[in-house]
Amino acid sequence: ARAVEEQLDARTLIKRYEWFKNASAQLDKKKADMVVYEKRFALLKEAYAGKPRAEWAREDREQFNLWSTEVAGIEASYNTLAAEYNAAMAKINYRWTNYGAMPDGSTNPLPKEFKPYSLGL
Repeated sequence: ARAVEEQLDARTLIKRYEWFKNASAQLDKKKADMVVYEKRFALLKEAYAGKPRAEWAREDREQFNLWSTEVAGIEASYNTLAAEYNAAMAKINYRWTNYGAMPDGSTNPLPKEFKPYSLGL
């Protein structure tokens, strides 16, 4: 009975909700960052349309490689946090997030799951 009381305590529930809310915002930000990189890659590829990378300016090849490394880090970070979010959402003691009234001031329900993300470079 004490464990149930602790799990359903209002402070505990708000703390959990805040974690999900913060994780969701971080995932949205990481996804937005990857969209920015997608646009950068597209512009660079468009500038060299039809040319193999070996014929690109050295600075552009280096920049492409640097961006690719940065994107790999963002993707890994996104996928790690998404897996953590998904695992936490699936736990029985977090199922409260799947139903019931939303906290005051909230307008959108939290996503139930985040899918892995990859630019596929």
